[in-house]
Amino acid sequence: MIITTLNFEKAGKQQGFLQIPYSHNLGGWANVMIPITVVAAGKGPTVLILGGNHGDEYQGQIAAMNLARELTPEMLSGRIILIPSLNFPAARTATRLSPLDGLNLNRAFPGDSEGPVTSQIAHFLRTQLFPLSDVVIDIHSGGRSMEFVPCSHMHLVPDREQRARMFAAMLAWGTDFAFLYADIAGTGLLPVEAENQGKLVVTTELGGGEAIPAAVHRIARSGLRNVLVHVGVLKGREKTRAAQGKSPTILTQALNREDYLLAPESGVFEISVDLGAMVKRGQAVGYIHHLERPDRPPEPIIAQSAGYLITMRAPCLTQQGDCVAVIAKRVTARQVLNA
Repeated sequence: MIITTLNFEKAGKQQGFLQIPYSHNLGGWANVMIPITVVAAGKGPTVLILGGNHGDEYQGQIAAMNLARELTPEMLSGRIILIPSLNFPAARTATRLSPLDGLNLNRAFPGDSEGPVTSQIAHFLRTQLFPLSDVVIDIHSGGRSMEFVPCSHMHLVPDREQRARMFAAMLAWGTDFAFLYADIAGTGLLPVEAENQGKLVVTTELGGGEAIPAAVHRIARSGLRNVLVHVGVLKGREKTRAAQGKSPTILTQALNREDYLLAPESGVFEISVDLGAMVKRGQAVGYIHHLERPDRPPEPIIAQSAGYLITMRAPCLTQQGDCVAVIAKRVTARQVLNA
């Protein structure tokens, strides 16, 4: 059902749309139109850059829009496909889920070519764009729900050669922290689908919230460019942290459910540890305060393991079952590559 006039095999720079037929109350013949840019020149890898998988995450959308404007074919050895606002309906409403069908694009795979809009986008990626690509970059942040230490991250894929390539590309982003994560909230993730197709997948969690500091935008922009140089599609010299006088990236992982701390009841969440700080097992990292019963002592949120506070809930108002904090333990490169 998705239509585009772009020729993905053509050299040069093209700007167009992915068009998805969608009827609504005031538009019987309407389309959802997702902007897409293709820049290609000569032999080299194909890199697919995606922002706005969740509509309220703007760091990647801005970085991808800047890059789409700046790139010229002369800068490349290969092809870059950019979709700055992948979940375009959600990006227009600053929501995590699509307002058209209520679906989470990052839980919509494998998708359906005749399903809801979100499902059609997932199907198009799986069947059309992923097969074209050697590298898939899916840029995330915590959106309005979480605040992360800016980090690049990845899954521990079972294929060791693929894992090693992903690990090197993750470090090329140059963030202070890198984060290996597990999926505790369902299946159907975009990165997993790309990984299952054997792609080199790079993902991030670049802060969060609606007020994005300039420093985070700089990390998004510089890291994205450095990864493109690293994989060989953008001409230039890769910038290592060592060459910039920075300490090595801190490697962390949260692979167990106990690392993801959930609110045992509803209330107002107070974080009591600085983001990025080390915590001990058994330490209170925050408290749930009771709006209706301020006379009651707040409910402590206790770390079940030692490690870094890698992310925390952004809105103070919290519902029972919301993730309020994640504790990630420090690991070595050898542990990551040989696990």
